[in-house]
Amino acid sequence: MSSDSSRRIQVPEELKEVLLQFSISFLVEQPPDVIDYAVEYFTKLQSERPSVSHTDQSTDDQLSVNSQDADAEPPVMASSRRKSVFAEAYDPEADDDDDGATAVFPKTDEQRARLVESVKNVLLFRSLEKEQMNQVLDAMFERKVQPGDFIIRQGDDGDNFYVIESGVYKVYINDKHINTYNHTGLFGELALLYNMPRAATVQAETNGLLWAMDRQTFRRILLKSAFRKRKMYEELLNSVPMLKALQNYERMNLADALVSKSYDNGERIIKQGDAADGMYFIEEGTVSVRMDQDDAEVEISQLGKGQYFGELALVTHRPRAASVYATGGVVKLAFLDVKAFERLLGPCMDIMKRNIDDYESQLVKIFGSKNNITDTR
Repeated sequence: MSSDSSRRIQVPEELKEVLLQFSISFLVEQPPDVIDYAVEYFTKLQSERPSVSHTDQSTDDQLSVNSQDADAEPPVMASSRRKSVFAEAYDPEADDDDDGATAVFPKTDEQRARLVESVKNVLLFRSLEKEQMNQVLDAMFERKVQPGDFIIRQGDDGDNFYVIESGVYKVYINDKHINTYNHTGLFGELALLYNMPRAATVQAETNGLLWAMDRQTFRRILLKSAFRKRKMYEELLNSVPMLKALQNYERMNLADALVSKSYDNGERIIKQGDAADGMYFIEEGTVSVRMDQDDAEVEISQLGKGQYFGELALVTHRPRAASVYATGGVVKLAFLDVKAFERLLGPCMDIMKRNIDDYESQLVKIFGSKNNITDTR
């Protein structure tokens, strides 16, 4: 085999991540024109990017040596006629069928444990709540394969998404081998997001086992989850005065970046002296901010729904100088990690810096001096 025929196409991880987020954003918002929306989306993304950009993992269908894809539009086909990737519309707001149409495939404890292990690194599942993740696990089914079996064929309609538990699989585009999966990986994600013919063929080289899910089930879980999360967090963020400095589009991006966390009454959320990993917005409940003073903790303030904490340690790059505890029952928080904070909250930075003086003034009232006063949050 010549070097040309064995050459593998590698799609950068950053490209996969960007395209996945764009696809989900488009399908949730459903703007009237994909080109206009893409121009606005990527122009905004460029203006918000930090000096050095990093992404965690890949997205959708992947064609690289280390990835998991057979649906992504390969670069070598760029000159061919493209098919519409948004041919099948799905409106998460209009879909009021929450659970009735979700398939359930019974599994033994052993099967479910194997499935959990197989899907634990799937990027698309990261933002799902526990209940939604259980729906995903319920809806996936086993497919055993033998050498020579075709899992998907280039040009066919997209049907299922596949996660590899075991086996070796080869990926072909126009009968040219471009990638091999060895007992790990995933492919076919794009078929779950929108109606698109397969852009590659995947064939089993050995006996193996796959976990599969149909497109409609996953789209309903994934897109409806993203839609509900955005609506819920948009309401929360609209109530935060500091965020009035953000444009509506920026607040939507912020909503998409938030991660839900819950804490029981009395549980510590932030520990004094720890490095800052992000900031928090309060969805429900109250928290107590406490600072060590004379071998005891002194309460600095209490915060409730719509308020936030943890941001000043990110602004000043200091360790946490106070602890924060959940009070009055279960507290639900929306967490924004430090990377997303730096990327999304630039327009609010001046406001947060001005707030430093306000917090120091509060501490002076409590401790009577500015000596040794640092960021309390």
